[in-house]
Amino acid sequence: MKTLKTRLKEGLANCYLMEGEDFELYLRGYSMIMKRAALGLEDFNLVKFDDDNYSMKGVLDACEVMPMGDEWRVVLLKNIQKVSEGDKKMLAEYLKNPVPSTILVIFDMYDKFASLKGETTFVDCKRFDSSMCIGVIVNEFAKKCKQISTEAASALYDYCNGYLTRIVSEIDKLAYYNMDESLVTKKLVDSLVTKDEEFVVFELTEALGLKNGDKALKTLEALKKEPGVLGLITNHFRRLFFISISEMTDKELASLLGVKEYAIAKQRLQTKNFSKMQLKKIYTLLEKVDYMIKSGAMLQENALYFLVLSILYV
Repeated sequence: MKTLKTRLKEGLANCYLMEGEDFELYLRGYSMIMKRAALGLEDFNLVKFDDDNYSMKGVLDACEVMPMGDEWRVVLLKNIQKVSEGDKKMLAEYLKNPVPSTILVIFDMYDKFASLKGETTFVDCKRFDSSMCIGVIVNEFAKKCKQISTEAASALYDYCNGYLTRIVSEIDKLAYYNMDESLVTKKLVDSLVTKDEEFVVFELTEALGLKNGDKALKTLEALKKEPGVLGLITNHFRRLFFISISEMTDKELASLLGVKEYAIAKQRLQTKNFSKMQLKKIYTLLEKVDYMIKSGAMLQENALYFLVLSILYV
């Protein structure tokens, strides 16, 4: 976002490609572009395409139209799920000689246009790292004449798994819960914010590594009914095992595994609670439990308790 802000000061580009998993960053980036474009007649000079009305020909036809009463015309292409190779070729050909007065903005959460990254102005919409996101959290509360403690801001980041999309919705709830209190505390975050599943899996793993059976079983209560929870646990332990045996840096592992460097750093701390042999045994156990669930030999809830109790005694 900082890079986009700097680029916009220098001028507008003809195509912005936004990729990443945090939708709030798409909205913020788009807002910055629209503010710089300063459209006065959006009814004439803003065209939006999504899965309901998408065709690449329609998009490119819209790009060819000259703006009416404004300097710029904006065409927004939002998270298209089905894009053919022909569509990509048509867009690539257009980008060789785009209409100077048209700004094409592509929201690409499904990475359908990744091959065209070099032909566009790329905007990274992956989750912010901890320090950057906490800075945003503090600023958002300040806008509401509120403060948040460092401990509370860190907890809010963790509980929302770093997704600014979730964080901003929680900020309103936290800021206006008690209008007489100017400081948002961790206690308030704990009471009002529902923890993201991935963070709960992190807590579960922490408890298992420390052989804290009571906390592990209590944490499991929050997860056992969720669909796909075994997949989350499996992915978490797979990363732990990979971190434990790899000599790569946190940054290299983050790039390889498609996660934030901050997440790797946190999980590296968890590897100290397990030996490499334990992690290998746990991974084998996870495959066994997955087979038992899929074969109907055990219900998911029972299998999860079997898994947690087995890991405690690995």
